[in-house]
This record gives sequence, structure tokens and C-alpha cells, in this order.
Amino acid sequence: MTQTTVPQVGHLIGGQMSASDLRDVHDPGRLDDVVAHVAVGNADDVDRAVRAAHAAFPAWRDTSVAERVRLLFAAAEVISASGEELAPLLVREHGGMLWEAQTDFGLGTGVLQHTASLAEAFFQPLQFDDEQSFISVEKTPRGVAAAIVPWNMPVVLTVMKLAPALATGNTLVLKPSPFAPAALTLLLQRVAEVLPTGVLNVVHGEGDVGAALTSHPLVRKVGFTGGTSTAQRVIESTAATIKNVTLELGGNDPAVVLDDADLDLTLERMLRGVYTRTGQICFAVKRIYVPRSQYTRFADAFCERVDQYAVGHGLDPESSFGPLNNEAQYKKVLDLLDRTRSSSAQLVELGRKVDPSGWDNGYYVLPHVVRDVEHTAPVSCEEQFGPVVPLIAYDDEQQVLDWANDSDYGLGSSVWTSDPERGLAFARKVEAGSTFINTHSFESLDPRMPFGGIKQSGIGREFGDAGLSEYVEEHSIRRLK
Repeated sequence: MTQTTVPQVGHLIGGQMSASDLRDVHDPGRLDDVVAHVAVGNADDVDRAVRAAHAAFPAWRDTSVAERVRLLFAAAEVISASGEELAPLLVREHGGMLWEAQTDFGLGTGVLQHTASLAEAFFQPLQFDDEQSFISVEKTPRGVAAAIVPWNMPVVLTVMKLAPALATGNTLVLKPSPFAPAALTLLLQRVAEVLPTGVLNVVHGEGDVGAALTSHPLVRKVGFTGGTSTAQRVIESTAATIKNVTLELGGNDPAVVLDDADLDLTLERMLRGVYTRTGQICFAVKRIYVPRSQYTRFADAFCERVDQYAVGHGLDPESSFGPLNNEAQYKKVLDLLDRTRSSSAQLVELGRKVDPSGWDNGYYVLPHVVRDVEHTAPVSCEEQFGPVVPLIAYDDEQQVLDWANDSDYGLGSSVWTSDPERGLAFARKVEAGSTFINTHSFESLDPRMPFGGIKQSGIGREFGDAGLSEYVEEHSIRRLK
């Protein structure tokens, strides 16, 4: 059902919703529509939230792993049951399609269930017992964890931090993005009701609130998903107290089409990872490399399919994808398009407007394909984070491998081929946290695979045992005989 009233969304601190000042959140597809009134936080709100989490920590740490798992499965049911009601509100905040918002809730549910299912085995100590000594290597929670999440897929990105943090006995203070805070907070309020008071807290605000959270002396762990420049400030703010950090950052993911790839299958699957969420996904396909001998055929077929897209509001079933999320990103994409237009590359605008009369009342951009573009062009080297993708011709496999690895980023990547062994051999040479073969979209992720980046795409991993390990300390105990 579509949200008809404007909710007032406060901080969630120690089990209570509170707000002194409020600001309006607007629909990026209908800029004159107010979606929610959301609390404006400050350092005092952060301090109250952290202290509530700190007070709740000893009891939550001492709660049995089995009981924590039971409560997290109950929380997963809350997320699953909330999707139908809250997904339309989320669409009106972040500008995505309704199916994308529903997918966000579904992924959040699945990741929480999978992570919780690993916890009891994960906590089994590693022990050695010989004639000289007994050794036990045990895992203990760190304390209060802080999480800062972006707006593009806020539910699953929150769960990717909440699940390992709470499963391992930490308590949590979360700061949502100011561009999509309402649906997530209303969801977390429901989740908090199945948990002990103070285990889960939410504080709203801008960068100053984030800085107060990451620098707070009682916070022992920080999980952040967002831009690389913001991550640099996060690292600086945690340095004074030597906090452990997990950073999942931007990417410039290459998709390498080998000369034996099935063209139709490649196009069908690849396009799911280019324009979904209007290209605003950290591990979306950002640059596509095609053999020069097949370039024209591939580019023509690619453009023909993209031209079928329709851009409009995310609640309009006629839309293929929605607007960009915010003014800054909108201007950044328009600037990139202007620079590309003035270059030697061919910039092709495709698709159609669902509602041309409302086009100027949102951050709408039609899909663009950049043909005949160099590997070194700005549109190839920068993270576009919008509905624009370059198609780059290459001459041989070594050249395209070098080009794929020629980036400061290293989040995701993909290789497309009809030969599984050839694809595997190529994938092993790619510098990235994840390399997918014949897939590169939401469907490519699996919670059994650690997710994260190398180079300037991040520090640490999420999902699975690797994700749980980010939220614990190893405590080694040795007793001499």
C-alpha cells in the first residue's frame, strides 16, 4: 500500500523515539512532494545513543549465542513482514523502482537469516591440548559498534552490518543516509522491539553527526558503506582511539567480454547490472570491454536494447528505472555527460520519458551509452554512479586484463565467456574483491561469498564468517600443565 500521510521520524535511542528539530525529506522524482519529517541530530544525540548502547552491551554480550540467534531470526521475520508496507515509502525517498525496494527488503531478510545461522558454529573456540599446555582461542565482541549506511539499498546495507554486529554480541548505533532515512528507521524501530532495550539505536544527521559517532570514545567498531572521500575522513576520525573499521566503498567495475561470449545471453544478463537503480550501485557494471572485431555488432545490439527503456517515477509500472537520488549526484552526472559530449567519443542518448511534463520536477536522466571511447577517458576512469556506461574496444586478452586492472578501485568485476575454464583463469588475474563469470548484478551476490573491495574500494569484508570476524576480537588463553 502507498504511504498517504507524512510520517514524523525521530531518533531511536534506548528504545524511545525522539526529535527536537525536524527537516523535510523530498521525493527525488517529485521534488515538491514531502515524503517525511525526519529528526536533525547533533553530537548530544550521538552521545546519548552511544551511552544507551554501551549500557546495553554487558547483558547482550552475556546472552547465549542461541538466544541471540533466536532473536535475530525474529528480527528477520519483522523485515520480511514490513516490505509491502514500507517499500513504497522507500521508493519515494531514494528514487528507485518499487521492485528494487522490495528486493532490498528481501535481501535484508535473507542476509540476516544466513548470518544468524552461522553464529553458533562461528563461536566454537579453537583449542589445543598437549603434554605442555592447554590453549583456547576464543572470540569476544568488541563493544559498541557504529554503522553508517548510504541511501541506494539501505535495508540490506544496514543488515550487512547489523547482522554480524548483533550476532556476535555487540550493540549498535546506526546513522542512516539523510537522503533515505524514513523507511529504514521505521523498520528498525520494529526490529528494536524484538531486541533488548538499547541493543539497537538510530541517530539522524549530516556529516557532523557521522563524525561525532565515529570519533566517540565508547565506540569500538565502525562499519561504513559510502564514498571513498568520506571514508578517508572516517579513518581520520577513528585514528585517535584506534578503532577497527570496515569500509565498503565505490567501484569502477569492469565487465570484460571475451571473444567466445554468447552475445544474446551476455546482453540479457549484463544489462541487469548496468542501469538497475539508475546505475547507482557500488558494484554496478561501470565500463564494458569488447573485442574490437565484435565491437560494432555488440554496441549496436546494446544500444537497441537500452533504447527500449523508459525513465519515470519508481511507483509508475511503466518505468524501467527512476531518477537520480539527489541534486549533487544529478549535477555530477550532467557534468560528466557534458565533458563526454565535448570529447571525441560518441555519446548516445537513448530511451524515453514516461512523463515528459513532470521531467523537470525530478532528477531524471535518460540512459546514455558512450561509443568509440578510449580506456583513458574520464567517463571510463571515473565512477559514474548514473545511467551512463562506456563501451571500450580492445585488441587482445592481455591488453584488456591490463586495462581492467588499471584503476584505483577494485570492488567488483565480471568476465563473459562460453568457456568456463577460460573464464575462471581470467577471473583469477583480475584485481578485485569479487569477480563474477557470466553475471554481474544483484543476482550475482551470494551471502556465502565475502563481499568487499581492494585498493581504494575498501577495507575488510562483509557476509559469512569473514563478516562475523570483523566484529570480534580473538582472545588467546594458554594454561601450562
